[in-house]
Parts: sequence; structure tokens; C-alpha cells
Amino acid sequence: MSEIEIKVPNIGDFKDVEVIEVLVLEGQTIIKNDPLITIESDKSSVEIPSNFYGKIKSLKIKIGDKVSEGDLILILEGKSQIREKAEEKPDIEKEFKKIKVIKTELEQISINQAKTKSQDVLSASPKARKFARELGVDIVQVTGSEKDGRVIEDDIKKFVSSKAKNINEIKEDKTNKIKNEFDHSDFGEIEIKDIPRVKKLSSVYLTNSWTTIPHVTNHDEADITEMESFRTSLTDIYTGENIKITPLAFIIKALVASLKKFPSFNSSIDEIETGKMTLKKYFHIGIAVDTPNGLMVPKIRNANNKKILLLSKELKEVSELCRNLKIDKKELFGGSMTITSLGGIGGSFFTPIINYPEVAILGVGKSHKKQIFINGEFQTRIMLPISLSYDHRIIDGAEAARFNNDLKENLGKNFAYKLAV
Repeated sequence: MSEIEIKVPNIGDFKDVEVIEVLVLEGQTIIKNDPLITIESDKSSVEIPSNFYGKIKSLKIKIGDKVSEGDLILILEGKSQIREKAEEKPDIEKEFKKIKVIKTELEQISINQAKTKSQDVLSASPKARKFARELGVDIVQVTGSEKDGRVIEDDIKKFVSSKAKNINEIKEDKTNKIKNEFDHSDFGEIEIKDIPRVKKLSSVYLTNSWTTIPHVTNHDEADITEMESFRTSLTDIYTGENIKITPLAFIIKALVASLKKFPSFNSSIDEIETGKMTLKKYFHIGIAVDTPNGLMVPKIRNANNKKILLLSKELKEVSELCRNLKIDKKELFGGSMTITSLGGIGGSFFTPIINYPEVAILGVGKSHKKQIFINGEFQTRIMLPISLSYDHRIIDGAEAARFNNDLKENLGKNFAYKLAV
């Protein structure tokens, strides 16, 4: 008797490529060109077919394994073994060939069971997988519309929309008795309006973030007396006129300095089950912009390399683009951490929702004057309320407190001069 080893063929320069699908079972009979496994690189996913026919004696690979050219996939009962069985019973080979041609329903069921037992990851492009991770969607639950059930971005969008619809239906069910008993119009005049498109789109992301991430919020106050004195004293060296710079530009610089010191705040968890996190080496700060159509969060790219004046200018530019709905969609993604400010409106502390897949967000309230006891006496200081929400899966309370202390120091005495350089 002989055995046939089926190995990973030449896959170019790729090494240690992840196996995302195992499409066969031990004991299953296969024919030439039947797909055995699917592997996925950063750029594409590829099915590896069989070059032989026969019965699978043993599988040597599973989902999640890393493979390279020459790695063993499985072992087949070879032709000689099949022929030996045919000699014992002459019609076996004939029946065997018949099975190859018609692919019996029983075998197809076995394939489906194999996928279920191995916790199959559906076939999808890397782009679609990334899109699903950004939305916090388990791609296994998405039904693919392409050939062989391949998942594309539109499938993910439909899945998210259906989930949002289901959530609304569940909420309606829970309040069904109240809604059936009285209607809003029973108590006076009402008006029905469409929810703005931006708010409808963002609601999916907000719901996903709130239900996926265990939020915790730390509240504190930063003394920005010196920073404000410095900011309001800036003048043009040629005209002598006062230079108006938003406090948000200083806060961005202070936040970047803290992110450098606490890299876990500049990270993402795509799938907690993997036990890995993505640490970002860039500093793209999201800014929550209040528009007539709803909240939008464009990114200030590479904020660590920009001076205060340029940051202030870019803040005005991206805010205007958002208000006119002219911002590029891509500029709403790929952030390090987000700042949401109520300073221009009012209010102090609140609980901002993290902008998934980021792991933290800084809420800023309206600054106010306050009597602070310093060096044995009360002094009038300008205090800034800050609310730091963070993902408790990756950031604990002690680290969040240290981050806030560092941020307060960055916004405090003398640091304003460093930030402006």
C-alpha cells in the first residue's frame, strides 16, 4: 500500500500565510482540482486544490495555522491502495469513479459539516475582512452574495442594516404595550421628520461601539491658566494684531505628547479572541465636528509634525468641509484617538462614546474660573473639565488616571510655550 502526500504548492514569495478555511474532512473522497484549503495574505485569499484523487487518510492542517510552500496539508490513500481494494472486490473502482463524477449528496453534507465543526471562516477578500473589523462585525455571520458564498462589502453593509433594524424591532416589541395604548398625537400637535442621513449612518457605529466596548470614564480638571494667557497674547510680528488660535489646537498637541508616552491609548483591538492589539505609530487625531446634519469626526493627520498655527488652520478647514458635506469619506477613518469638545457651547463633564475601532476618546468641557488652594493661599485659576472614556479591555483605571495626569501636565504651566514651537 502507498500513501500520497499533498503539500502547499509554490505560492510565490509569501511565507507563513494564514489558513482561513479547511474545506475537507478525514475519510472524505476527493477528485483532482477539488479545493482543500483557503489561505489569505495581506492582499488576497487563494484556494489550494488537490492534484490527485483518493480518500483522505489524515488532515495535517487546521484553521489558523501558518503555512509556506512545501508544508504538508493532508495524506491520501494512494492509487495502489485503492487498486488493492478493487482486486478484493472488482466493482469497487468502478463505484469509486462513479462517486467522483456525481459527488453524492451525502458527501456534500459532510463538507458542510466539516465547515461547521472547524468553525469555518467564510471566504472574503482582505478588504471586506478589514471593513468588517472596522464595524465590529463577525464576518462568519454574514451571508455572501458572490460565487461560493464569498463575502463582499455590500454584504456587510446589508448585514449591519438588518441588525440595526432588528434592534429597532426588539425595542418596539419591548414598548409595544405603551405604543399601542397611546400615540404621541393623542396629546397634542406633532410633526414627523426624517432623521438626517449622517445621524442614521453614525447611529450604526455608535450602537456597535457602545455594545462592543466596555466603557469607563475618568473625570478630571486641567489648570490651563498659563496656556490661556499665552494663547491670548499671541500677536502677528508684522501687523501687531492678535492671532486667534482655538484652544483645541493646544489640546491636540498636548494629547499627542501623552499618546507618545502611553502607546496603548493609540491602539486598536480588531478581534479580542486573537489576544493581539495593533499599536499605531502614527498620530491622526479625530475631531468631533457639530454640523447641521449630525456629528462627523474627520482626522487631523500627522498632528505630531504640525505646529499650532497649522493645526488651527486645518481645524477650520476640515470643520467647514464637514458642514458642507464635502469631506472625503476616507478622512473619517484611520484615527489614533478622538477629541470631542463642548467648550464652545457649555457644560462640564460627560461620558463620550469611543469612536470604534479606537480605544479612547477625550471629552472637553467649557473652561471656567475657580478658586484653587496653592502654596497656602487661594488663587483664581482657569480650569478645563476633561472626561476620558477608555476601553477597559485594554486600558485599566490606574493607567487612565496616569494618562490624565500627564495630559494635565502637558496643558499646564510652561508647557504652552513648548507646544507652540
